[in-house]
Amino acid sequence: MVMNTEHTGESMDEMISKAETLVEALPYIRDFNNKIVVVKYGGSAMLDRELEESMMKDVALLKLIGMHPVIVHGGGKEISKWVALSGKESEFVEGLRVTDEETMEIAEMVLSKVNKHLVAMIEHLGVKAAGISGKDGATIKVDKKLVSGKDIGYVGQVKDVDTELINTLLDNDFIPVIAPIGLDDEYNTYNINADDAACAVAVALGAEKLAFMTDIEGVCMDPEDKSTFISILTLDEANKMIDDGYIGGGMLPKLRNCIDAVKNGVGRVHILNGRKQHCLLLEFFTKKGIGTAIIDNQASLYAHEANGN
Repeated sequence: MVMNTEHTGESMDEMISKAETLVEALPYIRDFNNKIVVVKYGGSAMLDRELEESMMKDVALLKLIGMHPVIVHGGGKEISKWVALSGKESEFVEGLRVTDEETMEIAEMVLSKVNKHLVAMIEHLGVKAAGISGKDGATIKVDKKLVSGKDIGYVGQVKDVDTELINTLLDNDFIPVIAPIGLDDEYNTYNINADDAACAVAVALGAEKLAFMTDIEGVCMDPEDKSTFISILTLDEANKMIDDGYIGGGMLPKLRNCIDAVKNGVGRVHILNGRKQHCLLLEFFTKKGIGTAIIDNQASLYAHEANGN
Protein backbone atom coordinates (compact mmCIF):
# COMPACT_ATOMS: atom_id res chain seq x y z
CA MET A 1 0.00 0.00 0.00
CA VAL A 2 1.28 3.45 -0.95
CA MET A 3 0.20 6.29 1.27
CA ASN A 4 0.51 9.98 0.46
CA THR A 5 1.52 11.72 3.64
CA GLU A 6 2.00 15.15 2.06
CA HIS A 7 -0.13 17.77 3.74
CA THR A 8 -1.84 19.94 1.11
CA GLY A 9 -3.06 22.58 3.51
CA GLU A 10 -6.59 22.19 2.13
CA SER A 11 -9.56 20.78 3.98
CA MET A 12 -11.76 18.12 2.44
CA ASP A 13 -14.55 20.72 2.13
CA GLU A 14 -12.25 23.00 0.12
CA MET A 15 -11.29 20.18 -2.22
CA ILE A 16 -14.93 19.17 -2.67
CA SER A 17 -15.79 22.81 -3.45
CA LYS A 18 -13.16 22.82 -6.20
CA ALA A 19 -14.59 19.60 -7.62
CA GLU A 20 -18.09 21.08 -7.59
CA THR A 21 -16.81 24.12 -9.50
CA LEU A 22 -15.40 21.82 -12.17
CA VAL A 23 -18.68 19.93 -12.41
CA GLU A 24 -20.60 23.23 -12.69
CA ALA A 25 -18.38 24.17 -15.63
CA LEU A 26 -19.05 20.98 -17.62
CA PRO A 27 -22.24 22.05 -19.46
CA TYR A 28 -20.67 25.38 -20.37
CA ILE A 29 -17.55 23.63 -21.70
CA ARG A 30 -19.83 21.41 -23.78
CA ASP A 31 -21.81 24.33 -25.20
CA PHE A 32 -18.74 26.43 -26.01
CA ASN A 33 -16.67 23.63 -27.52
CA ASN A 34 -15.24 24.63 -30.92
CA LYS A 35 -16.73 28.13 -30.58
CA ILE A 36 -14.86 31.40 -31.17
CA VAL A 37 -14.46 33.75 -28.21
CA VAL A 38 -13.06 37.27 -28.68
CA VAL A 39 -11.46 38.92 -25.65
CA LYS A 40 -10.80 42.65 -25.65
CA TYR A 41 -7.93 43.06 -23.23
CA GLY A 42 -7.05 46.46 -21.82
CA GLY A 43 -7.40 48.81 -18.89
CA SER A 44 -5.57 48.67 -15.58
CA ALA A 45 -5.19 44.88 -15.77
CA MET A 46 -2.49 45.44 -18.38
CA LEU A 47 -0.37 47.34 -15.84
CA ASP A 48 -0.31 44.56 -13.22
CA ARG A 49 1.94 41.57 -13.92
CA GLU A 50 -0.05 39.23 -11.68
CA LEU A 51 -3.33 40.16 -13.38
CA GLU A 52 -1.69 39.79 -16.80
CA GLU A 53 -0.57 36.29 -15.96
CA SER A 54 -4.02 35.42 -14.62
CA MET A 55 -5.68 36.66 -17.81
CA MET A 56 -3.31 34.79 -20.12
CA LYS A 57 -3.83 31.60 -18.08
CA ASP A 58 -7.59 32.01 -18.53
CA VAL A 59 -7.19 32.44 -22.28
CA ALA A 60 -4.81 29.47 -22.52
CA LEU A 61 -7.29 27.32 -20.61
CA LEU A 62 -10.12 28.31 -22.97
CA LYS A 63 -7.94 27.05 -25.81
CA LEU A 64 -7.00 23.81 -24.09
CA ILE A 65 -10.62 22.86 -23.37
CA GLY A 66 -11.63 23.22 -27.01
CA MET A 67 -12.61 26.86 -27.52
CA HIS A 68 -11.00 29.23 -30.03
CA PRO A 69 -9.97 32.43 -28.24
CA VAL A 70 -8.91 35.58 -30.10
CA ILE A 71 -7.37 38.51 -28.23
CA VAL A 72 -7.74 42.13 -29.35
CA HIS A 73 -5.67 44.31 -27.05
CA GLY A 74 -5.34 47.97 -26.23
CA GLY A 75 -2.41 49.88 -24.79
CA GLY A 76 -3.62 53.42 -24.29
CA LYS A 77 -1.92 54.05 -20.95
CA GLU A 78 1.41 52.79 -22.29
CA ILE A 79 1.02 54.95 -25.40
CA SER A 80 0.36 58.01 -23.23
CA LYS A 81 3.53 57.27 -21.27
CA TRP A 82 5.68 57.15 -24.40
CA VAL A 83 4.00 60.21 -25.92
CA ALA A 84 4.93 62.12 -22.76
CA LEU A 85 8.50 60.82 -22.90
CA SER A 86 8.75 62.14 -26.46
CA GLY A 87 7.93 65.62 -25.14
CA LYS A 88 4.39 65.71 -26.48
CA GLU A 89 1.14 66.02 -24.55
CA SER A 90 -1.70 63.56 -25.14
CA GLU A 91 -4.91 65.15 -26.33
CA PHE A 92 -8.30 63.48 -26.42
CA VAL A 93 -11.60 64.39 -28.05
CA GLU A 94 -14.64 62.48 -26.75
CA GLY A 95 -12.34 59.79 -25.38
CA LEU A 96 -10.37 59.33 -28.62
CA ARG A 97 -6.68 60.15 -28.89
CA VAL A 98 -5.80 62.95 -31.30
CA THR A 99 -3.23 61.16 -33.46
CA ASP A 100 -0.84 63.10 -35.67
CA GLU A 101 1.83 61.33 -37.73
CA GLU A 102 4.40 61.27 -34.90
CA THR A 103 1.85 60.03 -32.37
CA MET A 104 0.79 57.31 -34.81
CA GLU A 105 4.40 56.11 -35.03
CA ILE A 106 4.62 56.00 -31.23
CA ALA A 107 1.29 54.16 -30.97
CA GLU A 108 2.32 51.53 -33.50
CA MET A 109 5.66 51.00 -31.75
CA VAL A 110 4.02 50.62 -28.33
CA LEU A 111 1.20 48.36 -29.54
CA SER A 112 3.71 46.11 -31.31
CA LYS A 113 5.70 45.82 -28.06
CA VAL A 114 2.55 45.00 -26.07
CA ASN A 115 1.48 42.51 -28.74
CA LYS A 116 4.68 40.48 -28.63
CA HIS A 117 4.75 40.62 -24.84
CA LEU A 118 1.31 38.96 -24.69
CA VAL A 119 2.35 36.38 -27.29
CA ALA A 120 5.41 35.47 -25.19
CA MET A 121 3.26 35.05 -22.05
CA ILE A 122 0.89 32.67 -23.84
CA GLU A 123 3.73 30.69 -25.42
CA HIS A 124 5.29 30.34 -21.96
CA LEU A 125 2.12 28.50 -20.91
CA GLY A 126 2.65 25.91 -23.65
CA VAL A 127 0.01 27.25 -26.04
CA LYS A 128 0.77 28.55 -29.52
CA ALA A 129 0.06 32.24 -30.17
CA ALA A 130 0.76 34.61 -33.07
CA GLY A 131 0.75 38.39 -32.90
CA ILE A 132 -0.54 40.48 -35.78
CA SER A 133 -1.96 43.94 -36.33
CA GLY A 134 -4.89 44.84 -38.52
CA LYS A 135 -2.34 45.79 -41.18
CA ASP A 136 -1.22 42.18 -41.65
CA GLY A 137 -3.10 40.64 -44.55
CA ALA A 138 -5.07 43.90 -44.73
CA THR A 139 -7.18 42.33 -41.99
CA ILE A 140 -8.77 45.59 -40.78
CA LYS A 141 -9.66 48.29 -43.32
CA VAL A 142 -10.74 51.68 -42.06
CA ASP A 143 -12.00 55.11 -43.02
CA LYS A 144 -10.85 58.25 -41.23
CA LYS A 145 -13.01 58.76 -38.15
CA LEU A 146 -14.42 62.22 -37.57
CA VAL A 147 -15.59 63.20 -34.09
CA SER A 148 -18.45 65.70 -34.17
CA GLY A 149 -17.20 66.69 -37.60
CA LYS A 150 -13.65 67.26 -36.35
CA ASP A 151 -10.59 65.64 -37.93
CA ILE A 152 -8.50 64.15 -35.11
CA GLY A 153 -5.79 62.69 -37.32
CA TYR A 154 -4.94 59.05 -37.91
CA VAL A 155 -7.87 57.56 -36.05
CA GLY A 156 -9.76 54.90 -37.96
CA GLN A 157 -13.38 53.82 -38.16
CA VAL A 158 -13.52 50.11 -39.02
CA LYS A 159 -15.32 49.48 -42.31
CA ASP A 160 -14.27 45.90 -43.08
CA VAL A 161 -12.58 42.92 -41.43
CA ASP A 162 -11.03 40.26 -43.66
CA THR A 163 -10.93 37.12 -41.50
CA GLU A 164 -8.70 35.03 -43.79
CA LEU A 165 -5.50 35.48 -41.78
CA ILE A 166 -7.27 35.13 -38.42
CA ASN A 167 -8.97 31.93 -39.54
CA THR A 168 -5.70 30.56 -40.90
CA LEU A 169 -4.14 31.04 -37.46
CA LEU A 170 -7.14 29.46 -35.72
CA ASP A 171 -7.14 26.51 -38.12
CA ASN A 172 -3.46 25.92 -37.32
CA ASP A 173 -4.01 25.89 -33.56
CA PHE A 174 -2.75 29.40 -32.78
CA ILE A 175 -4.34 32.02 -30.55
CA PRO A 176 -4.40 35.21 -32.65
CA VAL A 177 -3.33 38.30 -30.70
CA ILE A 178 -4.41 41.42 -32.60
CA ALA A 179 -3.17 44.99 -32.24
CA PRO A 180 -5.84 47.60 -33.16
CA ILE A 181 -4.12 49.18 -36.14
CA GLY A 182 -5.67 49.34 -39.61
CA LEU A 183 -5.20 50.57 -43.15
CA ASP A 184 -7.27 52.92 -45.26
CA ASP A 185 -7.78 52.51 -49.03
CA GLU A 186 -4.48 54.31 -49.68
CA TYR A 187 -2.70 51.99 -47.18
CA ASN A 188 -2.09 54.72 -44.63
CA THR A 189 -1.79 53.48 -41.04
CA TYR A 190 -4.51 54.32 -38.51
CA ASN A 191 -4.97 53.81 -34.80
CA ILE A 192 -8.29 52.18 -33.88
CA ASN A 193 -10.16 52.26 -30.60
CA ALA A 194 -9.60 48.75 -29.22
CA ASP A 195 -13.27 48.31 -28.25
CA ASP A 196 -14.32 49.15 -31.81
CA ALA A 197 -11.74 46.76 -33.25
CA ALA A 198 -12.77 43.91 -30.94
CA CYS A 199 -16.44 44.38 -31.78
CA ALA A 200 -15.75 44.38 -35.53
CA VAL A 201 -13.54 41.28 -35.29
CA ALA A 202 -16.12 39.39 -33.19
CA VAL A 203 -18.91 40.18 -35.67
CA ALA A 204 -16.79 39.20 -38.68
CA LEU A 205 -15.84 35.88 -37.06
CA GLY A 206 -19.38 35.12 -35.89
CA ALA A 207 -18.06 34.74 -32.34
CA GLU A 208 -20.10 33.01 -29.67
CA LYS A 209 -18.80 35.44 -27.06
CA LEU A 210 -17.16 38.85 -26.88
CA ALA A 211 -15.71 39.86 -23.53
CA PHE A 212 -14.64 43.41 -22.66
CA MET A 213 -12.09 43.70 -19.86
CA THR A 214 -12.74 46.97 -18.01
CA ASP A 215 -11.94 48.68 -14.73
CA ILE A 216 -15.49 48.36 -13.39
CA GLU A 217 -17.73 45.50 -12.29
CA GLY A 218 -20.19 45.84 -15.17
CA VAL A 219 -23.38 47.81 -15.74
CA CYS A 220 -25.18 49.45 -12.80
CA MET A 221 -28.40 51.47 -12.78
CA ASP A 222 -26.49 53.86 -10.52
CA PRO A 223 -22.70 53.75 -11.00
CA GLU A 224 -22.25 55.02 -7.44
CA ASP A 225 -24.33 52.19 -5.95
CA LYS A 226 -22.98 48.66 -6.46
CA SER A 227 -26.24 47.17 -5.22
CA THR A 228 -27.81 48.28 -8.54
CA PHE A 229 -25.48 45.97 -10.50
CA ILE A 230 -27.17 44.13 -13.40
CA SER A 231 -26.08 40.59 -14.34
CA ILE A 232 -28.01 40.21 -17.61
CA LEU A 233 -29.36 42.83 -20.00
CA THR A 234 -31.44 42.15 -23.09
CA LEU A 235 -31.00 44.40 -26.11
CA ASP A 236 -34.29 46.16 -25.34
CA GLU A 237 -33.29 46.73 -21.72
CA ALA A 238 -29.86 48.03 -22.70
CA ASN A 239 -31.32 50.46 -25.23
CA LYS A 240 -33.86 51.67 -22.67
CA MET A 241 -31.12 52.35 -20.12
CA ILE A 242 -29.31 54.48 -22.70
CA ASP A 243 -32.48 56.30 -23.74
CA ASP A 244 -33.42 56.97 -20.11
CA GLY A 245 -30.01 58.48 -19.37
CA TYR A 246 -28.71 55.83 -16.97
CA ILE A 247 -25.56 55.23 -19.04
CA GLY A 248 -22.91 57.89 -19.52
CA GLY A 249 -19.18 58.50 -19.73
CA GLY A 250 -16.97 55.73 -21.04
CA MET A 251 -19.67 53.11 -20.50
CA LEU A 252 -21.90 54.65 -23.18
CA PRO A 253 -19.78 53.80 -26.26
CA LYS A 254 -18.89 50.43 -24.72
CA LEU A 255 -22.53 49.46 -24.22
CA ARG A 256 -23.36 50.64 -27.74
CA ASN A 257 -20.59 48.37 -29.04
CA CYS A 258 -22.12 45.49 -27.06
CA ILE A 259 -25.55 46.16 -28.55
CA ASP A 260 -24.16 46.36 -32.10
CA ALA A 261 -22.24 43.11 -31.65
CA VAL A 262 -25.29 41.15 -30.45
CA LYS A 263 -27.48 42.67 -33.18
CA ASN A 264 -24.93 41.48 -35.73
CA GLY A 265 -24.76 37.88 -34.59
CA VAL A 266 -22.41 37.62 -31.59
CA GLY A 267 -23.98 35.18 -29.11
CA ARG A 268 -23.35 37.11 -25.90
CA VAL A 269 -21.25 40.11 -24.95
CA HIS A 270 -19.76 40.38 -21.47
CA ILE A 271 -18.50 43.44 -19.58
CA LEU A 272 -16.08 42.28 -16.89
CA ASN A 273 -13.80 43.74 -14.26
CA GLY A 274 -10.36 42.78 -15.58
CA ARG A 275 -8.84 43.62 -12.19
CA LYS A 276 -10.32 40.41 -10.74
CA GLN A 277 -8.20 37.32 -11.16
CA HIS A 278 -9.67 34.64 -13.44
CA CYS A 279 -12.64 36.86 -14.29
CA LEU A 280 -13.08 35.13 -17.66
CA LEU A 281 -13.42 31.69 -16.13
CA LEU A 282 -15.77 32.92 -13.41
CA GLU A 283 -18.00 34.64 -15.97
CA PHE A 284 -18.02 31.89 -18.60
CA PHE A 285 -18.17 28.75 -16.46
CA THR A 286 -20.30 29.54 -13.42
CA LYS A 287 -24.06 30.01 -13.30
CA LYS A 288 -23.91 33.30 -11.43
CA GLY A 289 -21.00 34.89 -13.29
CA ILE A 290 -19.35 38.10 -12.12
CA GLY A 291 -20.02 40.63 -14.89
CA THR A 292 -22.83 41.94 -17.06
CA ALA A 293 -23.94 39.85 -20.04
CA ILE A 294 -25.77 41.51 -22.95
CA ILE A 295 -28.00 39.05 -24.79
CA ASP A 296 -30.48 39.00 -27.64
CA ASN A 297 -34.12 39.53 -26.74
CA GLN A 298 -35.09 36.05 -27.93
CA ALA A 299 -32.29 33.44 -27.98
CA SER A 300 -31.12 34.13 -24.44
CA LEU A 301 -30.57 30.61 -23.11
CA TYR A 302 -27.84 28.07 -23.77
CA ALA A 303 -28.86 24.47 -24.25
CA HIS A 304 -28.17 23.34 -20.65
CA GLU A 305 -29.95 26.42 -19.24
CA ALA A 306 -33.05 25.73 -21.34
CA ASN A 307 -33.02 22.06 -20.36
CA GLY A 308 -32.34 22.75 -16.71
CA ASN A 309 -29.25 20.48 -16.75
